[in-house]
Amino acid sequence: MSEKKKFTLEYEVNSSPKILFGFLNEPNGLSQWFADEVWYKDQIYTFIWDGEEHKAKLLTAKDNKLVRFKWIDDEPQCYFEMEILQDELTNDVALSITDFAPQEALEERRLIWDNQIQYLIRVLGV
Repeated sequence: MSEKKKFTLEYEVNSSPKILFGFLNEPNGLSQWFADEVWYKDQIYTFIWDGEEHKAKLLTAKDNKLVRFKWIDDEPQCYFEMEILQDELTNDVALSITDFAPQEALEERRLIWDNQIQYLIRVLGV
């Protein structure tokens, strides 16, 4: 497996940071767009896709701003982060995603995020 590369994606989201943040850090919000089911206990989130569990530790959470998770079984330097960006002049809101993937899986990982964020936007109803 090749070394993982960091990449960042940005999506325009017409939502208030406060509403959006609930979909990024609350198990109920995350389960509406990110995973089939989400459980939370002792700083550990369990994400379930197609019956398969993946555990991540919440490293950082800043209210209405960002969340950073680290997959328990991933390389030490790798994490995934969802940051809410708000333009001070226009108040436009964007969601910045930072993630890591091997070079050969970068395009696939980007497509997965594209699909997930499109789903999030539909759930937000914007």
